[in-house]
Amino acid sequence: MFLSWTQTNLTRMIRIGTRKSALALWQANQVKDKLDQLGATTILVPVESKGDQNLTDPLYRMGIQGIFTKTLDAALIDKKIDIAVHSLKDVPTVLAKGIEISAVLERGANKDVIVYPLKKNQDKIIATGSLRRKAQWLRKYPEYKVENIRGNINKRLEKLEHSLWSGAIFAKAGIERLGLSGLNYDNLDWMISAPGQGVIGIASLISNNEIKPYLKKINCEKTKLCAKIERTFLNTLEGGCTAPIGAHSRIENDTLFFKGGLFSLDGKDAITLDDQISLNQSKDFGVKAAKRILNQGGISLLKKIKYQM
Repeated sequence: MFLSWTQTNLTRMIRIGTRKSALALWQANQVKDKLDQLGATTILVPVESKGDQNLTDPLYRMGIQGIFTKTLDAALIDKKIDIAVHSLKDVPTVLAKGIEISAVLERGANKDVIVYPLKKNQDKIIATGSLRRKAQWLRKYPEYKVENIRGNINKRLEKLEHSLWSGAIFAKAGIERLGLSGLNYDNLDWMISAPGQGVIGIASLISNNEIKPYLKKINCEKTKLCAKIERTFLNTLEGGCTAPIGAHSRIENDTLFFKGGLFSLDGKDAITLDDQISLNQSKDFGVKAAKRILNQGGISLLKKIKYQM
């Protein structure tokens, strides 16, 4: 069920804010279904973000962090919605005042994939709108040219088919969630994913105690811990969600496995970390891991990146 903001003043409902793309609506419906199963009454409130409106400029040139989240933040603060559903990798590590990530769903696929067009192109050109993906691709394949691509998944796939690109990089979670199994793609297992990639995050006002019991019941604690470590790592490195920084953590039994990296824009320089620790020693690990990167040359590399951007 969809309503506009002006129609959603029913306090007995949990109003779920979401972007309008097919992937965003899929994710919001996952949250809606879980809340409905708990007996809550819910309604979707789709909005359009600035990031959805401008499909030309690279994200890092658009001047602000949270390009996909600010409109939903405003709706939360104005109490036009009760929760906002996000791809957590798009959410800035510093949230708007009064807002928190109240819950996350169990993580989906975290990997990146390269999708090939139906008609193969031999030109060594690939497309991505992510500095992180661009840097890591160029580090492995410096002979390639990387061009910018923007838009939702379906728009980017359409652009790929009408281009001279040999492929375009996508998040595997989005491909799977939209049921696009017929695509020709390869997993980029060597690429360190974005902090929070594959995670559906649910934001709400810190002061909204009424819905917290519902959100607590659908929250995945293991995923939340991993995402917190990745986002703390990113925040300590002073990177926004568009910076050339990758981080991924996973928990197996009582062990935390972590991979992180800071890359120059051209991929020639990289400082990476691959570590594992006991889960009971994971407190503040994101901060500690980032400081190791900084102490190994990360400070000067970050200065170089900021100068070039």
